Amino acid sequence: MTGIQQVGDRVLANVERVIVGKHNEVRFALVALLCKGHLLIEDVPGTGKTVLAKAIARSLGSSFRRIQFTPDLLPSDVTGLSIYNQKTQEFEFRPGPIMAQVVLADEINRATPKTQSALLECMEERQATIDGTTYPMPDPFLVIATQNPIEYEGTFALPEAQLDRFMLRIRLGYPQPVEEVVILDEQKRQHPIDDLEEVCPVEELQDMQRAVREIYVDPTVAEYIVRLVNGTRDHGDIYLGASPRGSIALYRAGQALAGLLGRDYVIPDDVKALAEAALAHRLIIKTSSSIHDVQPAQVIRELLETTPVGTTRETVISAVSPVTPVGRARSRSS
Repeated sequence: MTGIQQVGDRVLANVERVIVGKHNEVRFALVALLCKGHLLIEDVPGTGKTVLAKAIARSLGSSFRRIQFTPDLLPSDVTGLSIYNQKTQEFEFRPGPIMAQVVLADEINRATPKTQSALLECMEERQATIDGTTYPMPDPFLVIATQNPIEYEGTFALPEAQLDRFMLRIRLGYPQPVEEVVILDEQKRQHPIDDLEEVCPVEELQDMQRAVREIYVDPTVAEYIVRLVNGTRDHGDIYLGASPRGSIALYRAGQALAGLLGRDYVIPDDVKALAEAALAHRLIIKTSSSIHDVQPAQVIRELLETTPVGTTRETVISAVSPVTPVGRARSRSS
């Protein structure tokens, strides 16, 4: 899995030329990309959400489109529409901005629910049906959506069905004072994103996406994921827990994170590192608990402390032998 790590480090270093001091957040964005998932960035304006999406697109040499969500945006403005051509006397399909490899859905919660729902089929089935005709999304296909958690005037909350389609939700946050000085210095004459070059061709990314699926996940790690997710469904403060899609997201994200860290097997620490980003946005807090300011992230951290991990075979194997779990499993089967 050193190939995944090397390419991932290359992309990570390239993106961090413009996103300063957000190593884990950028890595989580790459995790979503390797898993063919989508990313929701929830933060205040000016923290680099749009720049992160542009930097990822430029690092991959992929097509990039930005959709500015507003209350008057129509579904056809997102997916595209058929226009009658008087010369040919036929309808011609004009693809919308969603037909790109990296799509930035900026301030997604400012659009009406009708327009937001236009993304549901695109994000999950990776296709769009317009006028009875189905059009596939390009490959790779990543939606990076942003929303402001502070200003709620003129916004529409994302429905649970759409939140569930985002693999991870992250927050960039403000930079440290030392990091902000670096940002000021780097943008003294021009924005560093103008000089950003492609470091990972799309074909290489597709190979990495296939390789990530082969990373070994011990059954006890999978059981730990299921216990965590079931804990969200049985928790006293939770009205609606994470769905099986949340379990799959945490499973796949664990594989990608392990690959980016140079391992061909997943350990419980990978699951713990990703649990809040993969599960918190899928939870709905009970009204009686929200009055006491109980937050989904707080529930996830509580479950991480109380849910037993169990003993994983790959942890024991890696501690006593240089043979990888995959290799040991093959030798047993042979």
